[in-house]
Amino acid sequence: MKLTKRQAVLGAASTVLATPLLGRPVLAADKPLIAFVVNVPADFWVIARRGLEKAAAELPNYDVRMFIPGEMSAAAQKQILEDLLALNVAGVTISPVNPDNSTDILNRIAEKAALFTVDGDAPNSNRIMYIGTDNVDAGREHGKLILKALPEGGKIMLFVGTMEAANAQERVQGIKEALEGSKVEIVDIRTDGGDQAKARANAEDTLTKYGDEIQLLSGLWAYNTPQIYNAVKAAGKEGAVKIVGFDEDQLTLRGISEGVIEATVVQQPYEFGYQSVMALARYIEGDRSMVPDNKMQIIPTKIIDQSNVQEFADSVREMLKS
Repeated sequence: MKLTKRQAVLGAASTVLATPLLGRPVLAADKPLIAFVVNVPADFWVIARRGLEKAAAELPNYDVRMFIPGEMSAAAQKQILEDLLALNVAGVTISPVNPDNSTDILNRIAEKAALFTVDGDAPNSNRIMYIGTDNVDAGREHGKLILKALPEGGKIMLFVGTMEAANAQERVQGIKEALEGSKVEIVDIRTDGGDQAKARANAEDTLTKYGDEIQLLSGLWAYNTPQIYNAVKAAGKEGAVKIVGFDEDQLTLRGISEGVIEATVVQQPYEFGYQSVMALARYIEGDRSMVPDNKMQIIPTKIIDQSNVQEFADSVREMLKS
């Protein structure tokens, strides 16, 4: 996967745990480690990092770190978790790539440390709680945007990194619920394994193969919508092919400003980072009051369209500043 400069920097800072015993970070010997493990390099997680930084400033007695795998795979995340176990990590928040194939290592973490999930859940593991979006509901909101863009119906294609992730499955479920009984038809779901070049190729291939049969392309992960935007612009099909997205990549927001993208469902990654670290610290210290009965803390989504994109884009640019 070809990475942007920002993504390369993020990866270099955090993949040090990918190789056991080599290049491990120097940890504060007198501070418990709280680790935030993500699934793929993206601006989405840069914003989450800002939340981690705020939490770290408020928790001077903890060593707070973000870890990003060099590739989007359960195996890469497992290696990070294995090394975190060797470092006697006190708390872990993770966005699992493939929760069903990660249950064993997640449970091993849960035996030694406080374990939360974020962004995507792993309900079959021994995680303490999930903090993030209600992805089924977010899928429904996304589906409503599709219906608004195609009031007469039409054929659409969905694009996502992997359907093995819980958030992808739940978003698709919500979209299907919203589209039930309409004249909108999902032709297929194309996956890219976290490879942004493949994400664009998937969109380009769809435009070539289906031509005028496809009326809308839908991106379900943060980087999918920008690659759809690039493909549609390169094909000269702005307006002819509608786009609806997820998250707040800069290209996505530009596309909305231009009228090329209809709208996007955005989460609150800053809150993912801040709230999960703060809650982990409280849990480590013996406070269990933040854990709801259903073990889920839902952070609401927002809809960004032309009516509010400028103000929102300005706030995102501010958060992305290094």
